[in-house]
Amino acid sequence: VQNNFVETAQKGIKLSGYVDTGYSYNFTGQGGNSQVNSRVQSDSAQQGDFNLYAVKIALEKAMTSENKAQAGFRVDVMIGEDAKFLANPGATHAFDGTSQNNTQMDSNFLFLEQAYVQLRAPVGNGWDFKIGKFASIIGYEVMERPANMNITYGMLYNQVPFWYTGVLSSYKFDDYLDGKLGVANGSNSDNNTTTSGGSDGVVLLAALNVTAPGGNANWSHNFQYSTASENSTGAPGAAGTAQGQNALPVNVASTADAGGAYTIIYNSWGNWAPKFADDKLLLAFDTLLGNAAGANGFNSATAGTANNSTWWGAAAYAKYQFNDWFSLAGRGEYFGGDNLAKISNGLGTANQNAGLSWWEYTITAGFNVIDNVLIRAEYRLDWGNNISGTSVGAMQVH
Repeated sequence: VQNNFVETAQKGIKLSGYVDTGYSYNFTGQGGNSQVNSRVQSDSAQQGDFNLYAVKIALEKAMTSENKAQAGFRVDVMIGEDAKFLANPGATHAFDGTSQNNTQMDSNFLFLEQAYVQLRAPVGNGWDFKIGKFASIIGYEVMERPANMNITYGMLYNQVPFWYTGVLSSYKFDDYLDGKLGVANGSNSDNNTTTSGGSDGVVLLAALNVTAPGGNANWSHNFQYSTASENSTGAPGAAGTAQGQNALPVNVASTADAGGAYTIIYNSWGNWAPKFADDKLLLAFDTLLGNAAGANGFNSATAGTANNSTWWGAAAYAKYQFNDWFSLAGRGEYFGGDNLAKISNGLGTANQNAGLSWWEYTITAGFNVIDNVLIRAEYRLDWGNNISGTSVGAMQVH
């Protein structure tokens, strides 16, 4: 009998993972009103909270560097509080119609982060393909907290898709230039046959990365275009609205009332490790510009109609490794928008025509005192208009 599964003991198959846990304290208070709107929900703890952010397991058969026809695969599974929000960031709860917030922590939640087959066609320098579910190409930060400079996710990371289901191709032109092209069902969406009227769009992806001679600096340009209302996993709340949807970076109307609804995101990020610092200093930046035509103004006088929403932001990072066991990292960010429809809490409703303006600064100390153990301590300050309070009926920015 032929086995149709992969044995993990075979050469080239690697199993890895980590456990990420900690304690967080939120000075804004407790309950739903302690929600910090500029943060990913699992970073907005209710006053004091022990957190199991993630148990991460990855199984991979990586392709070799040889330019020949070959195949591989990767599967990433995450369990924990991060998993719940990364899996379905724009989900609406049936019991109260509100989006997820920091009162719904769940360390038992299971999230299939990535699962794709990887293929290489021996064309030119080698043309690679990922087919399945894969992480977003947009943004400097990633879903795995230990891989980021800081413990908490940045504001800009909370404004972009986390993952896609589709096909992503990549090609390395030379040692200095590589690019990506892809097509997917939608942002944070597995679904291509939906219950939502008119919501059968797609996401088109493109990226171009420049690497400096010497390999100590990168500059990446990333682009996303989403047609119609992509692929929602829920029905719209009312005619011309998409309050029940979770796919878009910003929800758009799912019926003909929206007209030619679309979303465009442009992201540019870069990093630099100056050679004069002997690999101890790392500098980075991240910028974001997005526009959604046909976005719903739930908190405006024209709630339920198709409007336009634009958002933008920038972040700067710095990390210095003082010695083998101690490092210090800082992050400063700004995020703005032309309306408050992304949060739609009580204060936002009373001031719906105001622009959105948020700032945050984070400082993180890292301690590598034991092999395979990273201990970090962090302080973060967020400020701006309508920065806290439970988001009700908000347009999801994921």
